[in-house]
Amino acid sequence: MDYRVKPGELQEDQVSSYLEGQSAKLPSSFYLGAALASMAASLAFKAAGKEHLALFVGQWAAPFLIIGTYNKMVKQHGSDQGQRAASNVIHNAAD
Repeated sequence: MDYRVKPGELQEDQVSSYLEGQSAKLPSSFYLGAALASMAASLAFKAAGKEHLALFVGQWAAPFLIIGTYNKMVKQHGSDQGQRAASNVIHNAAD
């Protein structure tokens, strides 16, 4: 049995589309800066002896980098190939 989703078979929901639209407004370098800032803040908390806060803030770096990578991929490839294909068909039919 083949359980893979084929291109255009499923579409993103409105919540995902909205979140992608909002996050795409920020440049990808924002997420890199946020990751670096969380590491710097973690180091500062560690130096101040606030161990738990240092660990908490330091763990933000990875999610910022993951979100930044996702944001970059959405900008380069789009989020929903099915909607794009349908849009192209409608655009081509109108021309």
